[in-house]
Amino acid sequence: MKFFVYHTPELVPTESSPDCAIVIDVLRATTTIAAALDCGAEAVQAFGSIEQLLQQSEEWPIEKRLRAGERGGKQVEGCDLGNSPLDCTPERMGGKRLFISTTNGTRALQRVENAPTVITSALTNRKAVVQYLQQKQPETVWLVGSGWEGEFSLEDTVCAGAIALPFWQELGDEIIGNDEVVAAIALYTQWQDKLLELFHRASHGQRLLRLNNLEDLKYCARVDLLDVLPIQREKGVLVKY
Repeated sequence: MKFFVYHTPELVPTESSPDCAIVIDVLRATTTIAAALDCGAEAVQAFGSIEQLLQQSEEWPIEKRLRAGERGGKQVEGCDLGNSPLDCTPERMGGKRLFISTTNGTRALQRVENAPTVITSALTNRKAVVQYLQQKQPETVWLVGSGWEGEFSLEDTVCAGAIALPFWQELGDEIIGNDEVVAAIALYTQWQDKLLELFHRASHGQRLLRLNNLEDLKYCARVDLLDVLPIQREKGVLVKY
């Protein structure tokens, strides 16, 4: 296996495709996706725009759908939810499809949607992702951070490092596909016992704190909380593996 880390969707190569693409948006889209599927959502369908979300979700019965829209960390008017994993409960999610559009994470999903295998990871479901990679042994793995509006984000990179670390510990430098993998592993190694503190320092973490989302940060900083692997069944549609 060769790992490659790309900090934002804009940095993802367009002339090639990996065997497995892993989309990461720790604060908060991929954390919310994992939580929704863990709580019994039938599927999570991601959209780049709110307009697409509203249009396509209209085709579903009201009682079988939930609309989650977020821009700038805030819930979008006309949607049932924002982008908080804490809104995901079995009572709310059970048997429903979550239609979601967020500032960054859903754009990252669209960037790699043509890869043979697309999965999503957060810190909360990191172990499930690692176990999947150990089982399937894809030749090339792209860890794609969502960043913030095209900019680097600490939280996505530290999650990429958390995924790559066990493979580097076992196989050494042969897994290193680009310099960003080394940086991600180093970041996670330094901060793995202080992830909430790291999130407080991260620009998007500070943005969420200004919006009174401390509890979200606490939840998103928990490692290996959920045994769930979201995997793309069709373009833009994620289900529990």
